[in-house]
Amino acid sequence: MKALGISERLGLARCESLQAYYTIAGRDLELVPRLQSENVGLMMWSPLAGGLLSGKYTRAGGKEKGSRRSKFDFPPVDVERGYDCIDAMRKIAESKDVSVAQIVLTWLLHQKVVTSVIIGAKRVEKLDDNIAATGVKLNDDELSWSR
Repeated sequence: MKALGISERLGLARCESLQAYYTIAGRDLELVPRLQSENVGLMMWSPLAGGLLSGKYTRAGGKEKGSRRSKFDFPPVDVERGYDCIDAMRKIAESKDVSVAQIVLTWLLHQKVVTSVIIGAKRVEKLDDNIAATGVKLNDDELSWSR
C-alpha cells in the first residue's frame, strides 16, 4: 500500500502484481482484500502446496517416497485442511474425469485476484496435466464449498 501511494505521489510506475504463496488449503494471505481494492494482481507460487494438493496424498497413504514433501514439509500448510480440500476436490475431479491437481489449479484460476499461477512440475506429464487445468470450468456450486 505504501509503495502504491509513493508511486502515485511521484508519478512513477505502480506495482501491478504481487508474487506470494496462496492455495485452496492455505488462504491466509491477509493482503488479498487490499490487492483487490487497489486492483493489484496476485501471482501465486506452489499452488499445489509442494505436491500435497496434487491428489497423490491421502490421510491413510502417508508421503510418497522420493517426493518433495517426504523430505521437506514446505510450504507450510494445515495438513488436515489440505486433506479436507483433497477429498472435496477429488469428488469434483471424478465427476469431470480430470485430476485433482487440475481442479485445485482451476479453483485458483477462478479467483478474481489471481492473475497467474506459477507451477513447478518435475515431469512432462505433470506439466501437461497442470496446463490442462486452464480448460476446466467450475460452476458456482463447485466453487462455493470452499468459501
